[in-house]
Amino acid sequence: MVGKARIGISTSLSGSQQRLNTHYAQAVEAAGGIPIILPLLRSLAAAQSLAALLDGLIITGGPGITRGLIGALPEDLPAVDPQRDTSDELALRAMSEKPVLGICYGMQFINAMAGGKIFGDAQTQAAAMAHSPERGADEHRIQIAPGSRLQDLYDAPQITTNSYHIQAIAALGAGLIATAHADDGVIEALESADGRLMGVQFHPERMGETGSPLFANLVRRAIASR
Repeated sequence: MVGKARIGISTSLSGSQQRLNTHYAQAVEAAGGIPIILPLLRSLAAAQSLAALLDGLIITGGPGITRGLIGALPEDLPAVDPQRDTSDELALRAMSEKPVLGICYGMQFINAMAGGKIFGDAQTQAAAMAHSPERGADEHRIQIAPGSRLQDLYDAPQITTNSYHIQAIAALGAGLIATAHADDGVIEALESADGRLMGVQFHPERMGETGSPLFANLVRRAIASR
């Protein structure tokens, strides 16, 4: 019998404390996987040893991404701690043959690691609508690209998602495809051609049944990649 998929989940850093919203682990467990909260790592060797124990990876939401940044971060968005930035890079590199789901910051990080660019503030730089609750945003709809793996998961031309970001993708990284857009043109999802990498700009772990297909897909692909 094939065991359950072991899914590593990255964390944010506040001072000397790692932090993780409980919704991430709950979403993985509900999808049939085993959530494993990752430590912050400093060496590729350690990341590779840990990756050997994992079947998939979630790079979670977080503060302002600084890789591939166009313009400055706004005052209401603190920059990611360099320790987290380094650890996320090591984790992504170590999981180079296993499925990865990037959520919000995590999607932007995948894009930046592939050489893509990120707006520091999509509202001011790209004339986007507010996508953050602190700026008055609420739910919004996204249009899903026909023929994408995201459309395979939802079997619908559009869905309604939550709004939790200030930054946005300005230019896609090499090998990545935009698979959903908000009505204002902001990229809301991406994937690699082989589907190993997927990213969403919204937070599916907070969307109940609407978000569950993304975690179920990650768990399925994690088992298949063994």
